[in-house]
Amino acid sequence: MMALHPKIIDLTLDRVWRLLEALDNPQDRLPPVIHIAGTNGKGSTQSMIRAGLEGMGKSVHAYTSPHLARFHERIRLAGDLIEEDHLTDILDECYDKNGNVTITYFEITTCAALLAFARTPADYTLLEVGLGGRLDATNILERPELTVITPISIDHEQFLGDTLAKIAFEKAGIIKRGVPCIVGPQPDEAMQVIEEVAARLGAPLFAYGQHWHVAEERGRLVFQDDTGLLDLPLPALSGDHQIMNAGAAIAALRFLGADDAGIEAAMRNARWPARMQRLREGPLVTSAAQIELWLDGGHNAAAGIALAKVLADLPPRPTHLICGMLNTKDISGYLGPLAAQADSLTAVSIPDEINTLPAHETEAAAKAVGMKATSADTVTEALRAIANTDTNARVLICGSLYLAGAVLRENGS
Repeated sequence: MMALHPKIIDLTLDRVWRLLEALDNPQDRLPPVIHIAGTNGKGSTQSMIRAGLEGMGKSVHAYTSPHLARFHERIRLAGDLIEEDHLTDILDECYDKNGNVTITYFEITTCAALLAFARTPADYTLLEVGLGGRLDATNILERPELTVITPISIDHEQFLGDTLAKIAFEKAGIIKRGVPCIVGPQPDEAMQVIEEVAARLGAPLFAYGQHWHVAEERGRLVFQDDTGLLDLPLPALSGDHQIMNAGAAIAALRFLGADDAGIEAAMRNARWPARMQRLREGPLVTSAAQIELWLDGGHNAAAGIALAKVLADLPPRPTHLICGMLNTKDISGYLGPLAAQADSLTAVSIPDEINTLPAHETEAAAKAVGMKATSADTVTEALRAIANTDTNARVLICGSLYLAGAVLRENGS
């Protein structure tokens, strides 16, 4: 499938519409869809919405990208990851229907997911945008049940534009005429664009700071909207930034008629790998038994700020980063906020990734923002070197979801 198009990313909907038509338009037979776009927090917000709906006894399809350890993670059918035989069958069917006509890997696999969703009964479908929104392969629904836009920041400028307004316009492309849209906290420039698109389409907005509010108070999450106040446990997902993601998820669940049990389940039961995930077992953990080991896949400037806040709030402990990034990312913007929280950084290249930033360039970028930095050939080598010099260390492996996936595979996840 990778050979069907010379580019990995080529934003347009024409090829998707053609293949969906050949598949008898499975997008028209999906359970009610919640469509989620944004720069940061899409996956976390989706996981909380899913946990809430499942806490109400609902069955939920979910589509997300990229995968970490294995492709099957992208497609969850009525709560369960798609099985190998089923995945093989739908990919074969899509490949046969497409023939040798040009189509990107993400487009054809998205069509496969929609085909599987249409053939499997469920109460809801959660679709996470891959890139942008307006021209993303998931943006093929005339009328979803609900849309959600999580915080927008600068990322993927080469595809979406070099200003917040341009990026917000692409993200707001999922807004549909008359369909309510939940909006997480946004920079003013992005919010203005979202409001303009929603007004033009007559789509009701339910925006943070206007229609709903969320905050942490005394170790609890407090949410308030026009229907009342909720006092809830903090999200199971770590970090202050998850408070805002939780707020968007709760706002969505309230719109969908969730009861108190469902909303509490959204807080307690959501799981999302490589989002400040504590690794507690596996070969990597065993190789450095005294190390407190964490994994995070954030990769842009906003993620660096959020991650720095998480580290600052953890109990004091010597903190070392093992970092690998893609060569398309703003590495200085990502590492800058982390410089004050890390005692050192060990740079690695992402294994088997053609677009990895070479380790020596990551090392140089870290030094440029004031970090003590070195390089290693592998994560395992870096971890052992840290353990040999600081047995009480906290180590965070970070910088890319692709690196996080390689780590999870190596660690047997």
